[in-house]
Amino acid sequence: MREFESPWIDFNLYLITGRAETLGRPLEFVVEEALRGGVRAVQYRDKDASTKELYETAYELRRLTSRYGAKLIINDRADVALSVDADGVHIGSASLPLYKVRRLLGEKKLIGVSCHNQVQAITAQEMGADFITFGPVFHTPSKAPFGEPVGLEKLKGVAEMLQVPVFALGGINKGNCAEAVSCGVRGVALISAILSATEPREAARGILSLMPPLEQGEHG
Repeated sequence: MREFESPWIDFNLYLITGRAETLGRPLEFVVEEALRGGVRAVQYRDKDASTKELYETAYELRRLTSRYGAKLIINDRADVALSVDADGVHIGSASLPLYKVRRLLGEKKLIGVSCHNQVQAITAQEMGADFITFGPVFHTPSKAPFGEPVGLEKLKGVAEMLQVPVFALGGINKGNCAEAVSCGVRGVALISAILSATEPREAARGILSLMPPLEQGEHG
């Protein structure tokens, strides 16, 4: 496992973007409202965008996240992450192998990995992931292709087993956030609970109020 020289994982709410979730509002507007509400880590994810569109939006999100002192993680695309000096990349089973992404990004960038079972989680840690998302914990249409929800017991087991930070993912909202956090995870990852909220800023504040405070200098 990699040794950390700085508190890179200095967040416990990981906002994942989705243009279809913004209720027709510009993505950049909703993300900035979330940042104003206290979000300090954003994963830019848009599987339907062209490379040019990905770059242009990532550039704007980099500008916004920098202004608010937040991390920007790019889904899957190491080239886009490097082009805007993002803080890292989030990969899944269909992405480049983790060691290849690490070679491209270097040691000072974050790599998050999407995991859906214990074997994937352990493998990601052994390969050098900085953090993982684990789920879907609860039912959510966007994660239905990955099968039935893993549930809280499996989430707790993975959180106890791994040394790298674990973020609960899948169907997380203000109503069940506390249940997920009680499993010993570092935090939660979510999309619609903030992006689809009428007031994204207040939605972010509400969810953050349920999260245990990160200790000064805490890292993964």
